[in-house]
Amino acid sequence: MGVVNVTPDSFSDGGRFFDPAAAVEQARRLSAEGADIIDIGGESSRPGAEPVPPEEELRRVMPVLEKIQDLCVSVDTRQPQVMQQVIAAGASMINDIQALTEPYALEAVSATRCAVCLMHMKGTPATMQRRPHYDDVVAEVKTFLRGALRKARFAGIGADRIVVDPGFGFGKSAEHNLQLLRRLKEFAELEVPLLAGLSRKATVGQLTGRPLHERLAGSLALALLALAGGARILRVHDVKETKDVIAVWQAYGNELQT
Repeated sequence: MGVVNVTPDSFSDGGRFFDPAAAVEQARRLSAEGADIIDIGGESSRPGAEPVPPEEELRRVMPVLEKIQDLCVSVDTRQPQVMQQVIAAGASMINDIQALTEPYALEAVSATRCAVCLMHMKGTPATMQRRPHYDDVVAEVKTFLRGALRKARFAGIGADRIVVDPGFGFGKSAEHNLQLLRRLKEFAELEVPLLAGLSRKATVGQLTGRPLHERLAGSLALALLALAGGARILRVHDVKETKDVIAVWQAYGNELQT
């Protein structure tokens, strides 16, 4: 999953692809590099970010979506109004950091054939990194995702349309993220594909001491650890390099099986 932020303030590439033409060009470049899914979003969810009205989010996202309908597109949104319109415009997946907990979000997705990613987040983007605390981060995240899955299934969303994301960096310290990585295989008990988004995040900087745009190596190491833990989708900014990691990982696995 290749990331294209159509925002002025996202933590990694805020402003670079705010112009729709630049966003479309980046989406096609990531697709050419091997992204199976293009994830576009019109609201930053970086720590400290403020909410964006759905009208503004649509103004940012729709011109891009309309130009890349031939690709498999995920839209990163938590707003039911946005969900309805982007699904009507051809989005294949809704990537919701609030796991369809906003009123009417379940209804926006359930009556369609669209896939959905249910993510765990503690707090809101504006507050989530203010000393997050868990007694057992893995157990608590699994419990939340199990409940979100149950609600989605009850609303009529089939398991074959659902992906879950433990929400690395969303209300979690670096140690919380490492605990989730160490025990990522436990999420297999949810019996749906697992998405991991670790690319360029603050944890990489804390572990390596590298600034934002020097975090490729650390991001690739975390991608490999996520693969080892059973992640089926990697949400990344650097598609070409991550595809190389996947190719080596797959070759290694195939050798072990022969």
